[in-house]
Amino acid sequence: MNELSQKYNVPGPRYTSYPTVPYWDRNPTEEEWIQHLSNTLDQSQAEGLGAALYLHLPFCESLCTYCGCNTRITRNHSVSQPYIETLLKEWTQLLQHTGRTSHLSVSEIHVGGGTPTFLSVSELDYLFGQLTKRITRTDNAEFSIEVDPRVTSQEQMRVLAHHGFSRISLGVQDFDPKVQDIVNRVQSVDQVKKVTDDARSLGFNSVNFDLIYGLPLQTLDSIETTMKHVRELRPDRIAFYAYAHVPWIKPGQRRFTEDDLPQGENKRALYVLGRTILEEAGYVEVGMDHFALKSDSLYQAVLDKTLHRNFMGYTARNVQPIIGLGVSSISDAWTAFAQNEKLLETYSKCVHEGHVPIHRGHVLNAEDLSLRRHILNLMTEMRTSWNTADPASSFLKEVPHRLDEMGRDGLLNLQGNEVHVTEEGRAFLRNICMAFDARLIRKAPETKLFSQTV
Repeated sequence: MNELSQKYNVPGPRYTSYPTVPYWDRNPTEEEWIQHLSNTLDQSQAEGLGAALYLHLPFCESLCTYCGCNTRITRNHSVSQPYIETLLKEWTQLLQHTGRTSHLSVSEIHVGGGTPTFLSVSELDYLFGQLTKRITRTDNAEFSIEVDPRVTSQEQMRVLAHHGFSRISLGVQDFDPKVQDIVNRVQSVDQVKKVTDDARSLGFNSVNFDLIYGLPLQTLDSIETTMKHVRELRPDRIAFYAYAHVPWIKPGQRRFTEDDLPQGENKRALYVLGRTILEEAGYVEVGMDHFALKSDSLYQAVLDKTLHRNFMGYTARNVQPIIGLGVSSISDAWTAFAQNEKLLETYSKCVHEGHVPIHRGHVLNAEDLSLRRHILNLMTEMRTSWNTADPASSFLKEVPHRLDEMGRDGLLNLQGNEVHVTEEGRAFLRNICMAFDARLIRKAPETKLFSQTV
């Protein structure tokens, strides 16, 4: 495994979408986007499936220097209410644009950031009270929210439970004090435990911890200590991500240097140790970077073959469309994507002028749609197949050749036009999906799926 880890240690997308955001090149107009969104809404509403909403709340009191999210750092809480009003105005206008004069059926709401619990108890109550006035929850609706254990109170949790939230995700990242200090995310085990316990006592049925490996100053000992506390707190789900060092995009990461970061095989060893401890504790790796207890719906989704992957990571079902509200949020109508303006002031100006605040997007062509399905199959079912009638067949003819080396390394089984990822290949799922990424390969033909021959 060490040799394979070195060989396949090349950068690659996480494939929360296809095409991936850097390769979007066909921006929809406002009218085109509304039409794509309306078409998908019509279908989901007719089938009784409901839509999904994603709300982006960007405010944080302090900067976590590992963070790659779109945030606004401030201790001035007076910014919250104007932002809430803008977000609600965007929601109202979007319903009008899509001709939704009656209630919209919704099966999922996910709230991220930033720090959603930057909002006060009364602001959370007002936001979700107003938002849900125009929706009807499906029978199996699931509302989830990301929280910072340092600033989340039991009163906030109680309000969230009142408005139907049943899943909560805690940004833990690492419990080692040295690592917490250098990434400016100092929080105690007791703080995380309190929010976890509060969630369970208030009826939340799933608690997720976000963990990161490859952070500055992380060692095998610090990963072992972190996983010890994770085992004791026993969240239902775990996202165990690799840290991405991009200081040219996120200047806050310049607080440390590459010399502080575990590299190559040392970084991979952190993941292997963490995964081993989690599996020994009863967690199952349900997809790339994601683990769940067998009692959690994400594990059941694997058994039922309903597991899905989108901009929020892995989910237990495929809900379309995803309607993004707030600055920088991304919407997904399956046939098209749209991302809101990334600068808060520009976003607010667009909304108050009555415009759909699109910063960029992409309208998928027939090949995109086909390859999106293949990559999603690999990410969720570890297999995919195609035939000569496939809209992407001209590109797919070359895929077996790109996968030959991976087959020889035991990462997958390739029979004709069918690919099945092996257990050993699960760790290299990104590399395998890259072989199906036509836009990446065409625009960056020098892209390597592996770095060397062993």
